[in-house]
Amino acid sequence: MALAAIFQTADAQGPRRGFKREAFTTETPMVHDPVMAKDGDTYYIYATGMGIQQMTSKDRKTWTVLPQPVMTVIPGWTTDSVPGFGNHVWAPDVIQWHGKWWMAYSCSTFGRNGSAIGLLSSRSLRSGMWKDEGCIVTSREKRDNWNAIDPNFVIDDNDQPWLVWGSFWNGIQLARLDSTMHMAKGEEPRTIARRYDPSYKPTEPNPTSKYAGTNAIEAPFIFKHGGYYYLFVSWDYCCRGAKSNYRVTVGRSKTVDGPYLDRTGKDMVNGGGTLFLEGDKTEWEAAGHCAAYNFDGEDIFICHGYSATQNGAAMLIQRPISWTADGWPELKP
Repeated sequence: MALAAIFQTADAQGPRRGFKREAFTTETPMVHDPVMAKDGDTYYIYATGMGIQQMTSKDRKTWTVLPQPVMTVIPGWTTDSVPGFGNHVWAPDVIQWHGKWWMAYSCSTFGRNGSAIGLLSSRSLRSGMWKDEGCIVTSREKRDNWNAIDPNFVIDDNDQPWLVWGSFWNGIQLARLDSTMHMAKGEEPRTIARRYDPSYKPTEPNPTSKYAGTNAIEAPFIFKHGGYYYLFVSWDYCCRGAKSNYRVTVGRSKTVDGPYLDRTGKDMVNGGGTLFLEGDKTEWEAAGHCAAYNFDGEDIFICHGYSATQNGAAMLIQRPISWTADGWPELKP
């Protein structure tokens, strides 16, 4: 554990360089890789940014963008584990379990799979105090054929925690966690979803990275509804502004460890996935990196979309989820 093991979002030393000195409110927050939580009467968004971006709301309509990051100090182990990583922290996830809030976050450099997923804990989101809990999992170039970024916590029906993660390479990974939210003893990651069947060889190169290949799937999120676990993933390419072609697909399974099948019965490990959301080319060029929640009895879906009217800026999308008679999610207008 790093020496500076406790972070306080109300930074007593003043704001980090590059951050606004004052909070501001907006109904159209610019955000990348958002996740959401509710603590008391307040909603929180955490997202990719220097030290992890954060914002709060009482109604999920008007958001207060906070000037300080979640992590006012970046733990030393992150830069030791991931050469080239600085303080631009990607794709967090947050969950409440056994009296604590747990936050996972991604340390990486673009297009490479030498990465790590770190862990923080807090007794209260309102307090803004986070403790460094070290590393959950790392991936190494030339050692692992998967990438340790884009984490999502899942608690199954037996109160067992799992972590699902992944981006490109061999696709989406899943592993069981222990009671400290670290990898369970002897656990090995297993692939549960890919962009393509392993035998398929795409002819177009990856337009964003010469390192990552063309298995363009990432950003998993598992949401339990009824008798199924629903695995949402993002296909194709983010991070290109108006040129992005990100979209969200979904499959479901009776058990958290799969197999996840799409609406036609195709296994997501072989490239299956039912289209859930894509850009309409009028309001959004593309959309992805999603999350799903039940707040106050309503199922909601969030993600970032690349705005067709704001030069491809990444902005928050929130939509209610409805369910078909045979149990598949759809977005309400």
